[in-house]
Amino acid sequence: MSSVVAPAAARSVLAARTGVVVVFALNGFVIGSWFARVPAVREALDLSAGRLGLLLLAMSVGAVVAMPVSGLVVQRLGTARTVVVAALTLSVGLLVTGVCASAVGWLPGVAVGLFVFGYGTGTCDVAMNIEGAAVERRLGRTVMPRFHAAWSLGSVAGAGLGAVAAEAGLVLAFHLPLVGVAVLVGMVFGARGFLPAAETTSAGGKVSPATRHRSLLAAWREPRTLLIGLFVLVAAFSEGSATDWVAIAFVDGYGVSEAAGAVVFGMFVVGMTTGRTAGTLALDRWGRVPVLTGAILLAVAGVSVAVLAESEPVAAVGVALWGLGGSLSFPVGMSAAADEEERAPARVSVVAAIGYTAFLADPPLLGLIGDRVGTLHALLVVPILLLLSVALVPATRPPRELHD
Repeated sequence: MSSVVAPAAARSVLAARTGVVVVFALNGFVIGSWFARVPAVREALDLSAGRLGLLLLAMSVGAVVAMPVSGLVVQRLGTARTVVVAALTLSVGLLVTGVCASAVGWLPGVAVGLFVFGYGTGTCDVAMNIEGAAVERRLGRTVMPRFHAAWSLGSVAGAGLGAVAAEAGLVLAFHLPLVGVAVLVGMVFGARGFLPAAETTSAGGKVSPATRHRSLLAAWREPRTLLIGLFVLVAAFSEGSATDWVAIAFVDGYGVSEAAGAVVFGMFVVGMTTGRTAGTLALDRWGRVPVLTGAILLAVAGVSVAVLAESEPVAAVGVALWGLGGSLSFPVGMSAAADEEERAPARVSVVAAIGYTAFLADPPLLGLIGDRVGTLHALLVVPILLLLSVALVPATRPPRELHD
């Protein structure tokens, strides 16, 4: 990846890089904050595990519904304005969720709030990845995984502060709207540093709505885009499986305490954050295909050790290797979808729409398998899918014309 940043534009690109980091971190923060308060929502609404699972699905549905149209929004508004609109949307979703959960106790209202929240976070996800890819091209080196590392760190910070809020007895009707307002303000500040819309998208009405729709439909027919979408889907399934099931799997499979299970999940996050921070150097030196192939095989080994090891410490090391090996696939898949800047909004929205369906399939699929073989051994689905995804790695190779 060769540098394309002119000296006069360097300051603008660095400001955009900072803005992207802020938006990624805040997107992770708001999601981490929400998941930290899920137990409080369950208690407030007196939900069974099954009803809680259906309620949480509302957020995933909102995100998945947002993905296919987010590219059109970015083309119309530009990435900065789209992030601001998305931040406002997710803030309203958190407000409705918090008030309906603790002040009103109205389950349908919470479901609507979560759908709106998911729609906002999903839209923001597409916009920030498009902007991140544009910044990456101008810097001339791989940085997208580090943006995703900021997301991971933000989610940990949000979960941590959410746990503090729960311990302090902060009511949902106050905590969640407060988080929403803080994230809205922070994202407005971060988006101010984004590259001018005219540089990265067809924002501002230069392209007709009909042309934008044709561009999106065309992206759904591109073999490379669809293959990258499947690649990202497997990456999302791997990451989502760890998020949803690792702690429970260690409690059920190895008999550790709930606190120890949370520590094991923390090792996955540490591995993933480390891989996303340091993996950029490997990507720039050896390229996407060999690095991704090696990383995926490391993740396969890590999951296998985590499930099949006979001791908890060895299994925990396997979880860390899983996070390390699985760290690059999702962000590099997004970069690959945005390789050609003119078509990036449509392609990223398609890839995101395909990839995020993993978050709909992961909980029920592993739950059903876990009922039959146990939650720990149900995780063996992950290395099988990861091995299959190795065949998709070549699709992430930059188009030949970009090298000409």
